[in-house]
Amino acid sequence: MRVTPAALLPNDVASLPTMDVPSFHRMLDQLKGTPVVVNVWGSWCAPCVAEAPLLKEAAERNGNIQFIGVDIQDSRAGAISFIQRFRIPYPSVFDPPAAIRTDLGSFGQPDTYFFDADGTEVARYDGQIGADTLRADLAKISA
Repeated sequence: MRVTPAALLPNDVASLPTMDVPSFHRMLDQLKGTPVVVNVWGSWCAPCVAEAPLLKEAAERNGNIQFIGVDIQDSRAGAISFIQRFRIPYPSVFDPPAAIRTDLGSFGQPDTYFFDADGTEVARYDGQIGADTLRADLAKISA
């Protein structure tokens, strides 16, 4: 699915726009028709650092799936440094108060959510995701 220029999904992976809960849900609605993986992270979070290379590789291998990061409780400089350090190929949004994470029903980080092309949450993983879990949940939303 091609996203229109007026869409909320950032075009530049380093733009890191601030996003609130209603805007985040509008962005997910705009992505219906495309499977989506949402990863909640912070540059200061050791498990987030550990899983970043795995998510980067998965995003590069699964071009039919839209990956989106939600950076929480962070500084913009720290977040941009993280994106550059790990060469994250997908966009993230900036949510300092972690309102999006709370709205999604989590209290920690990292958290990874898998939405099918209809926008239905198919799976979620609380904590650092492993390769086997990531592969299995990507398969669920790719079908």
